[in-house]
Amino acid sequence: MKANFAWQGLYEAAVVETKLEKMEPRLRVAKAAIDARRHKLQVDHGGTREERLAIGDALAGLSLLRREIETRSRDTGSNNEREAAK
Repeated sequence: MKANFAWQGLYEAAVVETKLEKMEPRLRVAKAAIDARRHKLQVDHGGTREERLAIGDALAGLSLLRREIETRSRDTGSNNEREAAK
């Protein structure tokens, strides 16, 4: 059974987004929610091992997503420049 953490829905929305213009805002919202939860865990030493591992995995996923956004943005920019040059 998969655990459901408060931040998880925002993370999943960021990961499954396919429209480039929506990816970055969703990524920022998910990262902020995860950071807030990490801060709370640090303050009260709470949470479970499962959640801490899930947070680590989610942060790695968001990092990968950020690189994908940067690559797609560069590719889109290059395509737009080529089209403008025609």
